[in-house]
Amino acid sequence: MKTVEVNIVTPDGPVYDADIEMVSVKAQSGELGILPGHIPMVAPLEIGAVRLKKGGSTELVAVSGGFIEVRPDKVTILAQAAEQSNEIDIDRAKSAQERAEKRLRQQASDVDFKRAELALRRAMNRINVFERKI
Repeated sequence: MKTVEVNIVTPDGPVYDADIEMVSVKAQSGELGILPGHIPMVAPLEIGAVRLKKGGSTELVAVSGGFIEVRPDKVTILAQAAEQSNEIDIDRAKSAQERAEKRLRQQASDVDFKRAELALRRAMNRINVFERKI
């Protein structure tokens, strides 16, 4: 079966590099499925899981927004943060979830609710990818 080269890169460096049969991402415009030979495009990404299918298996990578650039033979994901499912520190993700939930419950005027909501979404995404609930 045909494959496409997939690179996931963050400001800290590369996170993933392999030849894949299909890539699925959550773009701001909706879910995208990319196969080898896809038309060129660029799209902003939501906080979500990147699903990488090869053979009968699927690998997951948690991304915290960014962009996807698609070319017929290569897919590049530029993410603000990304972690493969086997590299996620689940205790740290659960602590981040608890902190964000605590901030959202506060009624203080100095709490940045948008920032707390984004932190909660990032933590939940990491937990779901770790537990493969995507």
